[in-house]
Amino acid sequence: MKEELKDLSKPLPISSIDFRVQSINKGGYATILAYKDARVDMQRLDEVAGPLQWKREHTRDNKNCIVSIWSDELKQWVSKEDTGTESNTEQAKGLASDSFKRACFNWGIGRELYDYPIISIKLLEDEIKDGKPTWNFKLKQWKWISEFKDGKLVALAAQDNNSKLRFKYGEFSKK
Repeated sequence: MKEELKDLSKPLPISSIDFRVQSINKGGYATILAYKDARVDMQRLDEVAGPLQWKREHTRDNKNCIVSIWSDELKQWVSKEDTGTESNTEQAKGLASDSFKRACFNWGIGRELYDYPIISIKLLEDEIKDGKPTWNFKLKQWKWISEFKDGKLVALAAQDNNSKLRFKYGEFSKK
């Protein structure tokens, strides 16, 4: 089981990562946050442990989540727990989801997100109005590319919906 569990912490494919605007400064630069959603965690747990070999339990009014994986070797559940915070929209659901995602970070799922660089992007003139992004800023349509070496992010880039390079970190290897 120990060897398979290492696969929990393999870097997530960039297609599993979502990006959203965290903030916009007065200079028109958007700070972009990379994150995973709970479906990514469930998929990784299913792939590595198997759909019948893991479980989640919520305690303390959903503030805490315990994610357990069955160990055939130990003949018992092995658990990791964490707490979450409410979201701005659906508070109870957001709290449960956040605590689950955090417990999954403890298992190593998506932990590489903590090593992502600060993503700061200068918004174009038609992408910002009154300090807020306009409908012309179509971050969800951007193409993100990543490269890892020994589990560490070494390169990250983003092209906007017009194929213009808008962000680059590190150097990609020549393949």
